[in-house]
Amino acid sequence: MTQVTTRIARQPFVLDAAAVEAAATAVLPEPLVDHYVVVGGRRYPPKQVIALATGLDRADFTTHQARGVLRRLGFIAGRRRSDPPPTSATAAGPHGGAEAEALRPFMGQWVAQKGIEVLVAADTPEEVLSWLERHDQYADIMFRVPREQWESEGWWPGWDVR
Repeated sequence: MTQVTTRIARQPFVLDAAAVEAAATAVLPEPLVDHYVVVGGRRYPPKQVIALATGLDRADFTTHQARGVLRRLGFIAGRRRSDPPPTSATAAGPHGGAEAEALRPFMGQWVAQKGIEVLVAADTPEEVLSWLERHDQYADIMFRVPREQWESEGWWPGWDVR
């Protein structure tokens, strides 16, 4: 269990990675602007995660501070504009397998995508639509990511395929 002792907005905090993850995954991520942190397989704005974990107002700290604390807790932080290109043109599947990897954490959930980026994922299509409307976001496509391989292939495990 990773813990970090830090000072944010002149206040001392002892943050625990598991508690930070629990606080973040209890809500849907807000739209990404530039920076993100991966929590529970989803990309969140770093300031959203630190605000949820500490109760601080986002105006009290910078994105740079939030990213630093979250990286020290073991979370992956990145920048949208500098994301690496898809793994390889020779990899299996569309986009060199990058889209499949982006969707893997959301198996069984409804997702809204813009390009291959997952904007939001939730348990129901209504939650996805509500999030898109609330954040004035537009998706290219919305669908349920299959939980099992048979769901994507159009057959049922109990069917006789002879």
